[in-house]
Amino acid sequence: MNIIIHSKSLRGVGHIAFSHRKTSAVMLFFIILIPAVMMFAGYKVGESSAVQTPSEVSLSLRQELDSQRELVQETKQSAQENVNALAMRLGQMQAQMIRLDALGERLTKMAKLDRGEFDFGKPPAQGGPVNDDNLTSIAIPDFLSAIDKLSKQLDDRSQQLGVLESMLMNRNLQAEVLPAGRPIKRGWTSSFYGMRTDPFTGKQEHHKGMDFAGRDGSDIVAVASGVITWAGKRYGYGNLVEVNHGNGYVTRYGHCKELSVSVGDTVKKGQLIAAMGSTGRSTGPHVHFEVWRNGRPVNPERYIKLAYR
Repeated sequence: MNIIIHSKSLRGVGHIAFSHRKTSAVMLFFIILIPAVMMFAGYKVGESSAVQTPSEVSLSLRQELDSQRELVQETKQSAQENVNALAMRLGQMQAQMIRLDALGERLTKMAKLDRGEFDFGKPPAQGGPVNDDNLTSIAIPDFLSAIDKLSKQLDDRSQQLGVLESMLMNRNLQAEVLPAGRPIKRGWTSSFYGMRTDPFTGKQEHHKGMDFAGRDGSDIVAVASGVITWAGKRYGYGNLVEVNHGNGYVTRYGHCKELSVSVGDTVKKGQLIAAMGSTGRSTGPHVHFEVWRNGRPVNPERYIKLAYR
Protein backbone atom coordinates (compact mmCIF):
# COMPACT_ATOMS: atom_id res chain seq x y z
CA MET A 1 0.00 0.00 0.00
CA ASN A 2 1.44 3.39 -1.07
CA ILE A 3 0.40 6.77 0.42
CA ILE A 4 1.30 9.74 -1.79
CA ILE A 5 2.18 12.97 0.01
CA HIS A 6 2.28 16.28 -1.83
CA SER A 7 4.05 19.16 -0.01
CA LYS A 8 5.34 22.56 -1.08
CA SER A 9 8.02 22.43 1.57
CA LEU A 10 9.38 19.25 0.02
CA ARG A 11 9.04 20.80 -3.41
CA GLY A 12 7.76 17.67 -4.85
CA VAL A 13 5.73 14.62 -4.31
CA GLY A 14 6.59 11.94 -1.74
CA HIS A 15 5.17 8.61 -0.94
CA ILE A 16 5.07 6.18 1.95
CA ALA A 17 4.95 2.51 1.29
CA PHE A 18 3.29 0.02 3.69
CA SER A 19 3.59 -3.63 3.58
CA HIS A 20 0.52 -5.83 3.38
CA ARG A 21 0.71 -6.79 7.05
CA LYS A 22 1.06 -3.18 8.19
CA THR A 23 -1.76 -2.15 5.96
CA SER A 24 -4.08 -4.74 7.48
CA ALA A 25 -3.18 -3.67 11.01
CA VAL A 26 -3.88 0.00 10.29
CA MET A 27 -7.23 -0.76 8.68
CA LEU A 28 -8.27 -2.97 11.60
CA PHE A 29 -7.37 -0.21 14.05
CA PHE A 30 -9.59 2.30 12.28
CA ILE A 31 -12.41 -0.21 11.91
CA ILE A 32 -12.47 -0.76 15.71
CA LEU A 33 -11.74 2.81 16.79
CA ILE A 34 -14.35 4.71 14.76
CA PRO A 35 -17.44 2.74 15.92
CA ALA A 36 -16.24 2.93 19.54
CA VAL A 37 -15.81 6.69 19.32
CA MET A 38 -19.25 7.09 17.73
CA MET A 39 -20.91 4.92 20.40
CA PHE A 40 -19.28 6.89 23.21
CA ALA A 41 -20.25 10.21 21.66
CA GLY A 42 -23.86 9.00 21.17
CA TYR A 43 -24.04 7.88 24.79
CA LYS A 44 -22.86 11.29 26.01
CA VAL A 45 -25.29 13.08 23.74
CA GLY A 46 -28.16 10.85 24.90
CA GLU A 47 -27.15 11.26 28.53
CA SER A 48 -27.13 15.06 28.22
CA SER A 49 -30.31 15.42 26.13
CA ALA A 50 -32.50 12.74 27.67
CA VAL A 51 -32.01 12.77 31.43
CA GLN A 52 -35.67 11.71 32.04
CA THR A 53 -37.67 9.09 30.29
CA PRO A 54 -40.98 10.01 28.64
CA SER A 55 -42.94 8.38 31.45
CA GLU A 56 -41.02 10.36 34.05
CA VAL A 57 -41.65 13.61 32.12
CA SER A 58 -45.38 12.81 31.91
CA LEU A 59 -45.55 12.09 35.65
CA SER A 60 -43.81 15.35 36.47
CA LEU A 61 -46.22 17.33 34.30
CA ARG A 62 -49.24 15.67 35.92
CA GLN A 63 -47.92 16.49 39.38
CA GLU A 64 -47.38 20.14 38.38
CA LEU A 65 -50.90 20.34 36.92
CA ASP A 66 -52.38 18.81 40.07
CA SER A 67 -50.50 21.34 42.16
CA GLN A 68 -51.83 24.19 40.01
CA ARG A 69 -55.38 22.82 40.22
CA GLU A 70 -55.17 22.68 44.03
CA LEU A 71 -53.88 26.27 44.11
CA VAL A 72 -56.70 27.45 41.84
CA GLN A 73 -59.28 25.59 43.96
CA GLU A 74 -57.94 27.12 47.18
CA THR A 75 -58.05 30.57 45.59
CA LYS A 76 -61.65 30.04 44.42
CA GLN A 77 -62.70 28.76 47.85
CA SER A 78 -61.07 31.72 49.59
CA ALA A 79 -62.73 34.13 47.17
CA GLN A 80 -66.12 32.44 47.69
CA GLU A 81 -65.75 32.64 51.47
CA ASN A 82 -64.97 36.35 51.19
CA VAL A 83 -67.99 36.87 48.93
CA ASN A 84 -70.22 34.95 51.36
CA ALA A 85 -68.96 37.06 54.26
CA LEU A 86 -69.62 40.26 52.33
CA ALA A 87 -73.07 39.02 51.32
CA MET A 88 -73.90 38.25 54.97
CA ARG A 89 -72.69 41.67 56.07
CA LEU A 90 -74.66 43.29 53.26
CA GLY A 91 -77.79 41.42 54.36
CA GLN A 92 -77.34 42.63 57.94
CA MET A 93 -76.88 46.21 56.78
CA GLN A 94 -79.96 45.97 54.55
CA ALA A 95 -81.99 44.72 57.53
CA GLN A 96 -80.69 47.63 59.60
CA MET A 97 -81.66 50.07 56.86
CA ILE A 98 -85.19 48.62 56.70
CA ARG A 99 -85.57 49.09 60.44
CA LEU A 100 -84.17 52.62 60.24
CA ASP A 101 -86.52 53.50 57.37
CA ALA A 102 -89.52 52.23 59.33
CA LEU A 103 -88.35 54.07 62.43
CA GLY A 104 -87.80 57.23 60.41
CA GLU A 105 -91.31 57.01 59.00
CA ARG A 106 -92.76 56.70 62.49
CA LEU A 107 -90.68 59.61 63.77
CA THR A 108 -91.78 61.74 60.80
CA LYS A 109 -95.42 61.11 61.66
CA MET A 110 -94.91 61.54 65.39
CA ALA A 111 -93.06 64.82 64.94
CA LYS A 112 -95.62 65.91 62.29
CA LEU A 113 -92.87 66.69 59.79
CA ASP A 114 -93.48 67.36 56.13
CA ARG A 115 -93.09 64.08 54.24
CA GLY A 116 -91.67 65.94 51.27
CA GLU A 117 -88.89 67.21 53.49
CA PHE A 118 -88.07 63.87 55.15
CA ASP A 119 -88.92 61.05 52.75
CA PHE A 120 -87.19 57.90 53.96
CA GLY A 121 -88.19 56.05 50.82
CA LYS A 122 -85.73 58.09 48.74
CA PRO A 123 -81.97 58.64 49.04
CA PRO A 124 -80.82 61.99 50.45
CA ALA A 125 -80.13 64.71 47.89
CA GLN A 126 -76.42 64.98 47.05
CA GLY A 127 -74.33 66.32 44.17
CA GLY A 128 -71.38 68.38 43.01
CA PRO A 129 -69.04 68.83 40.03
CA VAL A 130 -66.83 65.96 38.90
CA ASN A 131 -63.14 66.19 39.79
CA ASP A 132 -61.33 63.73 37.52
CA ASP A 133 -58.01 64.33 39.29
CA ASN A 134 -59.28 62.75 42.50
CA LEU A 135 -61.02 59.71 41.01
CA THR A 136 -59.37 56.60 42.44
CA SER A 137 -60.44 53.01 42.90
CA ILE A 138 -60.88 51.86 46.47
CA ALA A 139 -58.63 49.04 47.63
CA ILE A 140 -60.11 45.84 49.05
CA PRO A 141 -58.84 46.43 52.63
CA ASP A 142 -60.17 50.00 52.53
CA PHE A 143 -63.49 48.71 51.19
CA LEU A 144 -63.86 46.19 54.02
CA SER A 145 -62.88 48.83 56.57
CA ALA A 146 -65.49 51.21 55.13
CA ILE A 147 -68.18 48.51 55.44
CA ASP A 148 -67.28 47.89 59.10
CA LYS A 149 -67.34 51.61 59.83
CA LEU A 150 -70.71 52.03 58.12
CA SER A 151 -72.15 49.08 60.03
CA LYS A 152 -71.09 50.63 63.35
CA GLN A 153 -72.58 53.97 62.31
CA LEU A 154 -75.88 52.24 61.48
CA ASP A 155 -75.92 50.61 64.92
CA ASP A 156 -75.25 53.97 66.59
CA ARG A 157 -77.94 55.75 64.55
CA SER A 158 -80.42 52.99 65.31
CA GLN A 159 -79.86 53.37 69.05
CA GLN A 160 -80.06 57.16 68.87
CA LEU A 161 -83.28 57.09 66.86
CA GLY A 162 -84.69 54.52 69.27
CA VAL A 163 -84.04 56.87 72.17
CA LEU A 164 -85.58 59.74 70.20
CA GLU A 165 -88.65 57.62 69.47
CA SER A 166 -89.05 56.83 73.16
CA MET A 167 -88.81 60.52 74.01
CA LEU A 168 -91.39 61.44 71.39
CA MET A 169 -93.68 58.63 72.51
CA ASN A 170 -93.46 59.80 76.11
CA ARG A 171 -94.09 63.35 75.00
CA ASN A 172 -97.06 62.29 72.90
CA LEU A 173 -98.35 60.14 75.75
CA GLN A 174 -98.13 63.10 78.10
CA ALA A 175 -99.93 65.22 75.52
CA GLU A 176 -102.63 62.55 75.24
CA VAL A 177 -103.28 62.38 78.99
CA LEU A 178 -102.97 66.12 79.66
CA PRO A 179 -106.42 67.78 79.57
CA ALA A 180 -106.57 70.24 76.68
CA GLY A 181 -109.39 71.70 74.60
CA ARG A 182 -113.17 71.97 75.00
CA PRO A 183 -115.44 69.03 75.91
CA ILE A 184 -117.82 69.86 73.06
CA LYS A 185 -117.58 70.04 69.28
CA ARG A 186 -120.27 72.70 68.92
CA GLY A 187 -121.64 75.19 71.44
CA TRP A 188 -120.63 78.19 73.52
CA THR A 189 -119.45 79.05 77.00
CA SER A 190 -122.41 79.86 79.27
CA SER A 191 -120.61 80.15 82.63
CA PHE A 192 -116.99 80.49 83.80
CA TYR A 193 -114.99 79.12 86.71
CA GLY A 194 -115.01 81.10 89.98
CA MET A 195 -117.47 83.24 91.92
CA ARG A 196 -120.88 83.73 90.28
CA THR A 197 -124.56 84.26 91.13
CA ASP A 198 -126.28 80.96 91.66
CA PRO A 199 -129.11 80.65 89.07
CA PHE A 200 -131.38 78.91 91.59
CA THR A 201 -130.78 80.87 94.80
CA GLY A 202 -129.46 84.19 93.49
CA LYS A 203 -126.66 84.09 96.02
CA GLN A 204 -122.90 84.26 95.37
CA GLU A 205 -121.24 80.87 95.10
CA HIS A 206 -117.98 79.40 93.85
CA HIS A 207 -118.49 77.64 90.52
CA LYS A 208 -116.02 74.74 90.37
CA GLY A 209 -116.09 74.35 86.59
CA MET A 210 -117.17 75.86 83.28
CA ASP A 211 -120.51 75.41 81.54
CA PHE A 212 -120.81 74.85 77.77
CA ALA A 213 -124.30 75.17 76.34
CA GLY A 214 -125.48 73.69 73.07
CA ARG A 215 -128.13 71.72 71.29
CA ASP A 216 -129.80 68.99 73.33
CA GLY A 217 -128.20 65.64 72.51
CA SER A 218 -125.03 67.09 70.94
CA ASP A 219 -121.69 65.32 71.45
CA ILE A 220 -119.58 65.50 74.60
CA VAL A 221 -115.98 64.32 74.11
CA ALA A 222 -113.08 63.48 76.43
CA VAL A 223 -110.45 66.22 76.58
CA ALA A 224 -107.68 63.66 77.23
CA SER A 225 -107.11 59.92 77.24
CA GLY A 226 -107.83 58.01 80.43
CA VAL A 227 -109.97 55.49 82.31
CA ILE A 228 -113.64 55.92 83.22
CA THR A 229 -113.98 55.95 87.02
CA TRP A 230 -117.62 57.10 87.22
CA ALA A 231 -120.51 56.74 84.77
CA GLY A 232 -123.96 57.32 86.28
CA LYS A 233 -126.12 59.59 88.42
CA ARG A 234 -124.53 61.78 91.05
CA TYR A 235 -126.07 64.37 93.33
CA GLY A 236 -126.21 67.81 91.71
CA TYR A 237 -124.48 66.58 88.52
CA GLY A 238 -127.26 64.48 87.12
CA ASN A 239 -125.71 61.92 84.79
CA LEU A 240 -121.97 62.28 85.33
CA VAL A 241 -118.91 60.90 83.55
CA GLU A 242 -115.57 61.04 85.40
CA VAL A 243 -112.26 60.25 83.67
CA ASN A 244 -108.94 59.62 85.44
CA HIS A 245 -106.03 60.66 83.21
CA GLY A 246 -103.17 59.85 85.57
CA ASN A 247 -100.51 62.24 86.87
CA GLY A 248 -103.12 63.58 89.30
CA TYR A 249 -105.57 64.76 86.58
CA VAL A 250 -109.32 64.01 86.65
CA THR A 251 -112.07 65.54 84.49
CA ARG A 252 -115.83 65.54 85.07
CA TYR A 253 -118.71 65.97 82.59
CA GLY A 254 -122.11 66.64 84.22
CA HIS A 255 -125.81 66.99 83.30
CA CYS A 256 -125.46 64.45 80.46
CA LYS A 257 -128.57 63.19 78.68
CA GLU A 258 -127.10 59.80 77.75
CA LEU A 259 -123.82 58.06 78.54
CA SER A 260 -121.72 56.25 75.92
CA VAL A 261 -119.16 54.71 78.33
CA SER A 262 -119.05 52.54 81.44
CA VAL A 263 -116.79 52.36 84.47
CA GLY A 264 -113.46 50.71 83.58
CA ASP A 265 -113.53 51.72 79.91
CA THR A 266 -110.46 53.35 78.43
CA VAL A 267 -111.06 56.38 76.25
CA LYS A 268 -108.95 58.33 73.80
CA LYS A 269 -108.63 62.04 73.51
CA GLY A 270 -111.56 63.39 71.47
CA GLN A 271 -113.64 60.22 71.91
CA LEU A 272 -117.42 60.51 72.32
CA ILE A 273 -118.39 59.78 75.93
CA ALA A 274 -121.91 61.24 76.33
CA ALA A 275 -124.72 63.35 74.87
CA MET A 276 -125.48 66.84 76.14
CA GLY A 277 -128.56 67.17 78.34
CA SER A 278 -130.08 68.92 81.35
CA THR A 279 -130.17 66.24 84.05
CA GLY A 280 -129.57 67.12 87.69
CA ARG A 281 -129.40 70.71 88.91
CA SER A 282 -129.58 72.43 85.52
CA THR A 283 -131.50 75.21 83.79
CA GLY A 284 -131.05 73.87 80.25
CA PRO A 285 -128.98 71.65 77.91
CA HIS A 286 -125.30 72.11 78.71
CA VAL A 287 -122.28 70.23 80.06
CA HIS A 288 -120.74 71.18 83.38
CA PHE A 289 -116.98 70.63 82.88
CA GLU A 290 -114.49 70.34 85.76
CA VAL A 291 -110.72 69.72 85.87
CA TRP A 292 -109.24 68.35 89.10
CA ARG A 293 -105.52 68.40 89.85
CA ASN A 294 -104.20 66.36 92.78
CA GLY A 295 -107.63 66.21 94.43
CA ARG A 296 -108.58 69.89 94.02
CA PRO A 297 -110.64 71.61 91.31
CA VAL A 298 -108.71 74.07 89.11
CA ASN A 299 -109.70 76.57 86.44
CA PRO A 300 -110.46 74.60 83.24
CA GLU A 301 -109.82 77.67 81.08
CA ARG A 302 -106.03 77.33 81.25
CA TYR A 303 -106.28 73.73 79.96
CA ILE A 304 -108.75 74.68 77.26
CA LYS A 305 -106.27 77.24 75.96
CA LEU A 306 -103.52 74.57 75.69
CA ALA A 307 -105.25 73.21 72.60
CA TYR A 308 -104.76 76.50 70.76
CA ARG A 309 -101.04 77.00 71.43
